[in-house]
Amino acid sequence: MEHPLELDPDTLRRSSDPRWFDFETTDELPDLERLPGQPRLEEALELGIGLRRPGFNLYVQGEPGMGKHTMVRRHLERIAALSPPPDDWVHVHNFDDENRPRALRLPAGRGFALREEMDRLIEDVRAALPAAFDSEEYRRRVHEIELEFQQRPEKAFEAIREEAETLGIALLRTPDGFAFAPLKEGEVMPPDEYAKLPEEERSRIEGEIERLQEKMQKVVHQMPAWHREMHGRMRELDREVAGYAVNHLVEEVRARYGDLPEVARHIARVGRDMVEHANRFLQQQDGISDAEALEMFRHRYGVNLMVDHRDSEGVPVVYEDNPVHANLVGRVEYLARQGALVTDFTLIRPGALHRANGGYLLLDVYKILATPFAWESLKRALFARSIRIESAGQALGLISTVSLEPEPIPLDVKVVLFGDRFAWYLLQEYDPDFGALFKVLADISGVVERSEENVRDYARLLASRARREGLRSFRSEAMAALLDHAARMAEDAERISTRTRVLFDVMVEADHRAAAKGLDRVGAEEVRAALAARIFRVDRIREHVLEEIRRGTILVDVAGERIGQVNGLSVIDLGDFAFGRPSRISATVRMGEGEVVDIEREVELGGPIHSKAVLILSRFLAARYVPDRPLSLSASLVFEQSYGPVEGDSASVAELTALLSALAQAPVRQSLAVTGSINQYGEVQAIGGVNEKIEGFFDVCRTRGLEGQGVIIPHANVRHLMLREDVVDAVREGWFHVYAVHTVDEAVELLTGLPAGERGEEGRFPEGTLNQRVEGRLIQLAELRQAWSGKGRDHDE
Repeated sequence: MEHPLELDPDTLRRSSDPRWFDFETTDELPDLERLPGQPRLEEALELGIGLRRPGFNLYVQGEPGMGKHTMVRRHLERIAALSPPPDDWVHVHNFDDENRPRALRLPAGRGFALREEMDRLIEDVRAALPAAFDSEEYRRRVHEIELEFQQRPEKAFEAIREEAETLGIALLRTPDGFAFAPLKEGEVMPPDEYAKLPEEERSRIEGEIERLQEKMQKVVHQMPAWHREMHGRMRELDREVAGYAVNHLVEEVRARYGDLPEVARHIARVGRDMVEHANRFLQQQDGISDAEALEMFRHRYGVNLMVDHRDSEGVPVVYEDNPVHANLVGRVEYLARQGALVTDFTLIRPGALHRANGGYLLLDVYKILATPFAWESLKRALFARSIRIESAGQALGLISTVSLEPEPIPLDVKVVLFGDRFAWYLLQEYDPDFGALFKVLADISGVVERSEENVRDYARLLASRARREGLRSFRSEAMAALLDHAARMAEDAERISTRTRVLFDVMVEADHRAAAKGLDRVGAEEVRAALAARIFRVDRIREHVLEEIRRGTILVDVAGERIGQVNGLSVIDLGDFAFGRPSRISATVRMGEGEVVDIEREVELGGPIHSKAVLILSRFLAARYVPDRPLSLSASLVFEQSYGPVEGDSASVAELTALLSALAQAPVRQSLAVTGSINQYGEVQAIGGVNEKIEGFFDVCRTRGLEGQGVIIPHANVRHLMLREDVVDAVREGWFHVYAVHTVDEAVELLTGLPAGERGEEGRFPEGTLNQRVEGRLIQLAELRQAWSGKGRDHDE
């Protein structure tokens, strides 16, 4: 290390301490089912789970790939197993209003038992009723009732006939009904003889006949009442016989649910309805099997089991992957019969809220927000603390088909919503209900401290996952290589990334490579090969860029010196893969009115952060040099061969160096590339993607031949270095260098080879320093501008 600002190779990559991996293979590590180093998550879960009050639902916040779904679910399952399962819920027919099915609560497991017993009751009644109505006793009593009511009119007519005979009048049956006629010596009197009777006698006979006809009319008018009475007696008989056949069967079932008054009342109501509608069981169903007949009666007397916990060992933990409205709150299905849609309580289907009732419901925030009506339905259920099954069309008044309105089911559920920080802030800002319903934030950090405890715990976590998935055991050095990669993913040598999904994917691929070699354990070589292969599959664009630089299509110099030209470093992000690419940054200077033109901004390719950085460096320039004179330059800055958006402030040190080089006419070493952000005081600030930027310039230099090139980075980024091992080896052998600077002066000294110089007590920079040459050039431009301004005034005069 020849320069005081050059970094020691040991600072470029911090490998895990071997003492932290005091095991031979991961088989020796105990399981771990929590996310290490997440105290906020653990405190939030403890509060959210323990506080069973309305509104204290959880929002679990973290980036994808952290394993938050798996960890939180397993944590909830462990907690859930300690509590008894919640109650079952069933829907049954409402005999008072068939469009409003009733909801019944039963202890866990008894909902299924009730459904089975009601099915057996239907079968028993289907067998008992026909037998009861086909008995000799029933036929005898029916015959007695029919005979009684057949004899009533006959007896009435016989009494009228006998009375008529005593009065000398005959009762005759005719095709049109009954008629009366006078008698003579037991025979009907002929009309001519009747006419010879004295008028007084005829009047008497006619009066008697009229009176008898009135009696006859009364009997005839009473016959419908007798028929109604007979049918009433028959119904009473049917009810009595049906009661004998049904009541004891119903009572046996009802007695088993005596501890559940609502259920017992429903069973009793079923029994009364079976007795009242016994004829339904007696009607012959030609061509219908027993199973079909049973299903037909289930639509009135059966039980729709909505929530079944007979096999549950704790409260439910339900994850709904597709939280559409119907999957969330349930739905009512329809059947097409004779061209019409029909439904009943047996076609009510439960939703995720039903299945999770009494436990925990896990949802993804973006999935539920992307589904129409689902978010509003969830909020409505949580506010009302009940589940109301209603179709979206019903809620909007778009469906006129007669539907059901099932009785709402009380809701006691803890909702766990998974999302990221953006969705949290979005909902907090635009949904006034969100804060009232999700009061507990479980914030998962994307990185944790790279301490011995956390490294050990993450090794246990990955080992646990590998065992569950049936992978081979990993050697300690393989696990160390994985967690070194986790530090690189975190872009911080003192932190490790919590994106365990990526690490596990590497483990799966390393396991595959070990299997191909016939190994029974996975070593560090397989892990490194898997990491290299993952990069190889996605780095086609990087290879293309390197090839175009090698061929000279993209102009990048790695040797020699140039005025106003600096190698800046940028990062191209391709999703799961990012790589560094050097870019030529150039500056030109002439006399002007003090403006620094950002060409990227002028053509609308520069983002706001990049434009801000250029404005900062222009103010730095104006404040440091010639403070008592107007800034009289016209400068331009540009990323050469850049055809896309430019964003970020990490090129501001390079841009300022190019500008200072152009002003001072001081050549810049092209063997060095620089990255860093500056503030108005010339201090160099940390930037992102430092590892990729260094490696990007290293790869370009390697294609041209390594001859001692290097990279200048902010000193604040030293703790973030986790460079590839080949880069570290090149630094150790002196073929490549990494420098860390605190100020822009340190950077320009390295790049130009000139001392920067500090303003002395007399207010001037030392002679021969870069800053003195810059200030001199700016004074020259100011005087030139003043001279030109004077010539303009003389010309006007």
